Amino acid sequence: MNERRRVTPARRRGLADEVADRIREAVFDGTYAPGAQLREVELSADMDVSRGPVREALRLLEREGLVHCAWHRGTTVTALSADDVAELDSLRGALEDLAVREVVARASDEDLASVAKTAGLMERAGDAHEMVRYDIAFHDAVFAAAGHRRLADAWDGVRCQVHLFLLTRIGRGTRGRLDRVPGEHRELLAALRARDTGAALALFAAHRRLAADAASGAGRSS
Repeated sequence: MNERRRVTPARRRGLADEVADRIREAVFDGTYAPGAQLREVELSADMDVSRGPVREALRLLEREGLVHCAWHRGTTVTALSADDVAELDSLRGALEDLAVREVVARASDEDLASVAKTAGLMERAGDAHEMVRYDIAFHDAVFAAAGHRRLADAWDGVRCQVHLFLLTRIGRGTRGRLDRVPGEHRELLAALRARDTGAALALFAAHRRLAADAASGAGRSS
């Protein structure tokens, strides 16, 4: 009789996950800007952990697309190129169009109330980074309201990169653009509540186009 094969013993990865969460948060709140160097020695000292969990955390964040590791440059926060922005925008559009159709077709009033709650938070955003956080939360709620598990998983796979993509418009002369974000999301919510597929798809597409223009620099005058 063949000897029973065994799975590899589980490893405790809680500390690396916690370190990854803290670095991710530092990227999203502007502590580490795109292109910033992330040094293991400094991170381990700042967080009072050994370099092992830091190294593992950076590998986790690289898989999310938030950092880039290169032998000659070390690890840096990802700086999105024009091609990156275009790819993220097109993929986000494909996912979001399906989400919008599903929300219009089947979302409950409670689902839409959850979307509305995130839209309301934007009115109280204290700064641009917080506004982007609520922007992402709004779209998280839309994908959750779609009730499509695999679609939500696909969104989860790119949401951190989309968050980074939205951060790129900060500091590019887009103050007026950011001021308009809450109103844009109220319009998106209204179209979803009206169950108007055509209007909702058009508004979400226009919303993405404005974000992409701002991120690529085309929206400098807004």
